[in-house]
Amino acid sequence: MLCHEVKIPPTPGGGYRITIGTGLLPTVWERMRADFAASTPFVVTDEDVVAAGHLSRLVGANEAACFVIRPSGEKSKTVDTAVAIVETMEKAFLGRDSIVLALGGGTVGDIAGFAAAVFKRGVPVVQIPTTTLAQADSAVGGKTGVDSSVSKNAFGAFWHPAAVYIDVATVKTLDERQYRAGIVESIKHGLIADSSYFELIEANIDAILARDTGALEQIALANCRIKGAVVEADPTERNQRRMLNYGHTIGHAVEAASGYGLLHGEAVAVGIVAAGLIEAEMGLANGDRLGRIRALFERLGVPRAKSGGIRPSELMDLLRHDKKAVHGWPKFVLIEGIGQVYVRNGAYAVDVPPEIVNSVLERL
Repeated sequence: MLCHEVKIPPTPGGGYRITIGTGLLPTVWERMRADFAASTPFVVTDEDVVAAGHLSRLVGANEAACFVIRPSGEKSKTVDTAVAIVETMEKAFLGRDSIVLALGGGTVGDIAGFAAAVFKRGVPVVQIPTTTLAQADSAVGGKTGVDSSVSKNAFGAFWHPAAVYIDVATVKTLDERQYRAGIVESIKHGLIADSSYFELIEANIDAILARDTGALEQIALANCRIKGAVVEADPTERNQRRMLNYGHTIGHAVEAASGYGLLHGEAVAVGIVAAGLIEAEMGLANGDRLGRIRALFERLGVPRAKSGGIRPSELMDLLRHDKKAVHGWPKFVLIEGIGQVYVRNGAYAVDVPPEIVNSVLERL
């Protein structure tokens, strides 16, 4: 089996290796045991991952303590779930020699990473993403967290993984909606950092939608290289790393306003379209790039507008609660061209007047 590797040094935890391949999952346990021989593994996953057979493929004949999140999805991404994980580890007499294996999508990775960060003041976490969204974005970079009753990711910590193992074959078990929504994060990477990558996705969208493993390895490798370079430059999001939030500020508000009925990638697609409209309002648009983005989203089958039941006033209120808000209003990541983030006075997230945002939300 041919594997690709991406290294991300340095991070506060000392850097880590991302291994990418097809059919990698059944080998991960032994790879992990070789790299972390002195650690006791504890698996965090969810019921969808178990039903897909990924847990049995990871563990094989080995014995492992495990926590299965029920139900799967964002509604379980709470402090209560994180507490339940920590207490399960305590009841299993696990200590600071533990290593948490996060097997699943972005929600599993976020919760498991957060639990690892707070258990006994922090134990290592290995990310084993099984969705297009997690493989593109959330498994890399060390952001962990859970939601509050008010906003998304209100509780969190930067807790960089000890290693990441990406088996692109695992996404073949996803339903079509989950699969397609996760591709939005890959498109985002092209928009903020690499116009050639965006064009590659445009040109190969049919192979991507067909779940061709060669295409999936290619985009996984590109995603990790792009995100890895950004994280290496700014591991704790002081400035440059904010570019990874393109489309996420309004996207998170739309996701929360939908009662998490929208998948994360679907909400980010709406947020990216909103960002494009803001860019037009601020004179940053060139050519028909928003048309190209909308056309790609249409081909992908993800939303390009908020639902009629979501009021602009509700979104404005959620934006004021955004975890990055300062004095009650967030800054926004914008682009001035495909592959080029707009930077003002050295800042990668800039001020946008509330009246412009409200106008865009009225039109969205």
